[in-house]
Amino acid sequence: MSDAHIDSNAHQTAQEIVGGIAHMSTLPEVTMQIIDIIEDPSSSARDLHHVVSSDPALSSRILKVVNSSFYGMPRQIASINRSISLLGLNAVKNLAIAASLGHIFRFEGVLPHFEIRDLWNHSMETAAASCLVARHIGSQSTDEAFLAGLLHDIGFLVELQHDSERFTSMIEQVVIDDEGHPSVDLLELELTTFNTNHQAIGAVLCEQWKFPRSLVSATAHHHDPSVLDGDESLVPWFVHLADHLVATLPEGFRLDLPDLAINEGALDALGMTQGDFETICDQINGTSDEIPFSLAA
Repeated sequence: MSDAHIDSNAHQTAQEIVGGIAHMSTLPEVTMQIIDIIEDPSSSARDLHHVVSSDPALSSRILKVVNSSFYGMPRQIASINRSISLLGLNAVKNLAIAASLGHIFRFEGVLPHFEIRDLWNHSMETAAASCLVARHIGSQSTDEAFLAGLLHDIGFLVELQHDSERFTSMIEQVVIDDEGHPSVDLLELELTTFNTNHQAIGAVLCEQWKFPRSLVSATAHHHDPSVLDGDESLVPWFVHLADHLVATLPEGFRLDLPDLAINEGALDALGMTQGDFETICDQINGTSDEIPFSLAA
């Protein structure tokens, strides 16, 4: 059986699984309104302010983020209008999506060996780390990098919502040893359990949410961006590096990482040196307490 055939089957299965999760197939109305405003060239910051201000919970989260040490503002920001001006329209859009996902990342029930909160924190940490990597190389895609990092593992959540018993049984087979290595390759175990994996499922969900191609690619190929060509691989490489970096944090989520070694082509693909990589490691370690932002609270 060829790899292409396997990919085709995995994609079809992912479509079927996502199609059965009705409450995840569309984003909340206020988030869709914000996305529409950002994508409409005739819209203004005033239009965005009007929508954001109509949602007190979202307004509160945006103010919390803009005043976090991650953004390093010299003084306290108390105005949504000022926050929008400082963060930029795309950053506010990403925060709105993050807030929406914070509500999706909830599961009623107890799962042995797996905490939804750990996956959420990992997603937020990866989002921030992806943004740091993009900034470090001077990329203009920092907002896309943030959102791609946030979304990269959302396929796990869809698997859980699709069949919590099978998901739990699968996770129970992954034992982390004393050195932090998983006992099995979770991506292979996913194929055995669901006939697809979280990358394919996440990519299908991003397609349904009508996100840009770069986000679909990052979700689909963050474990091995080397299969992509040219500019399409840029954002996936950001997420690949970030995913491995934040896995080294205390209690970092790494069930799907057989080891912490980044792909050999990662640094070359981004024009980075080992020194650049270590600098970003230090930045992440220095700001890890601020990264999740408690957007799901």
